[in-house]
Amino acid sequence: MLHRILPALICVVSERSVFHHPRVLSSLTVCLPCSACFHQRHRHLSNETKMTSHGPAKRLAGQKKSVWTEFVKLSSETKAINLGQGFPDFAAPDHVRKALIDVATSSNPLLFQYTRGFGHPRMVNAIAALYGKLMGREIDSMEEVMVTVGAYQSLFSIFMSLISPGDEVILIEPFFDCYEPMVLMAEGTPRFIALKPKTDNPESAEDFELDPEELSGLFNEKTKAIVVNTPNNPLGKVYKRSELEMIANLCKKHDTLCISDEVYEFMIYPGHEHTATLPDMWERTLTVCSAGKIFSVTGFKLGWTIGPQYLIDHLKTVGQNCAYTSPTPLQEAVAQSLELEMSRLGQPDCYLTSLAKELEVKRDKLANLLRGIGLTPIIPQGSYFMLANVSHLDLDLSDSGDGPKDYKIVRWITTKLGVATIPCSAFYCEEHKSFGEKYIRFCFIKEDSTLDKAAEKLMKWKAGV
Repeated sequence: MLHRILPALICVVSERSVFHHPRVLSSLTVCLPCSACFHQRHRHLSNETKMTSHGPAKRLAGQKKSVWTEFVKLSSETKAINLGQGFPDFAAPDHVRKALIDVATSSNPLLFQYTRGFGHPRMVNAIAALYGKLMGREIDSMEEVMVTVGAYQSLFSIFMSLISPGDEVILIEPFFDCYEPMVLMAEGTPRFIALKPKTDNPESAEDFELDPEELSGLFNEKTKAIVVNTPNNPLGKVYKRSELEMIANLCKKHDTLCISDEVYEFMIYPGHEHTATLPDMWERTLTVCSAGKIFSVTGFKLGWTIGPQYLIDHLKTVGQNCAYTSPTPLQEAVAQSLELEMSRLGQPDCYLTSLAKELEVKRDKLANLLRGIGLTPIIPQGSYFMLANVSHLDLDLSDSGDGPKDYKIVRWITTKLGVATIPCSAFYCEEHKSFGEKYIRFCFIKEDSTLDKAAEKLMKWKAGV
């Protein structure tokens, strides 16, 4: 059987494969399970079996439909150019694909079986070596690193293992939309604070700041953790050292954990500082990273958490009773890729640094496009997302559904213009939706041809206004 599977896998990762065509890749990414087909297939069961009255567990109380559920589906149905979802539509780096081919054709049978539950040995060793260098400390690969099924599982394991009912978790807005539901599922209490612009018409992510007094006022004896996402999704803000020191001092004063979501750590333009490298912060910081983001392979769904053993041990308890382990072939391929990147640090062909240079050109290309159609872009300092101010648009949104204005605008742009984006208010709590309502999010980690097609559609609309 294996001799039939391997050629198919090699075909998928080969640059000659049809799966590397942008249209095919896009369609693969946005495909969703067809509930209609499922219900049709099992309709006969409903005729024979009486539905019970069982409802969801109490821990699911307050959970809402994800923003992705609606807008990924809308993008797919309208065949819009997808500048909403954060995935590349170009091929992964050559050495990552080669590593996966080498694993697939390896004579080592163990590379196709379960590996160590908390991280494939070669992978955790590579992570410890790289981040030990970046953080300036020795990291125990077996005790201070945990590999997960994407950064999502890292975050889930953190909240489930460390947050108790009644614990408060500070979330800085705009925040990635999984933070709040995960805190609620752990029966914790999210507390919100928004990054606010220094001016009425901000033009850079650097213009958005935390109010020190407001932040300090959120800390109390119930505060268990604060989540710091830098570079921030969706804003693209990279926190300055002084801002991180302010957060670190409050964490130390109130004995609070810092959950540092750094999945876009290498997609930065001015510079970056690891929170765990600040004085006395290692013992209270969990750093979350993503192979999918680092190597432009979001489909690998591999992430990891780095932190002190006494905290990682708790994450392992959740992990061993959840996914248990992550795919061995993918971990081996990522490990090989990390080792190669280690040898290239400081060199032009190092993907960890060269990707940001490529993205900077795409960032400026998108910014010029948005200015050209009368929008004000918020230039990101990091990540591959850009917000644009759409509050001044005078559109007939009468047939664009309900909800916040940015939701309606995104639906209108997707259906009328054929360009998919994401509403920014999805990254704010209910009470602060108005802060994000004036912005929509664009993703620019796309082929230039994709950005050009989007530009053509948007400029055509602008010319007709």
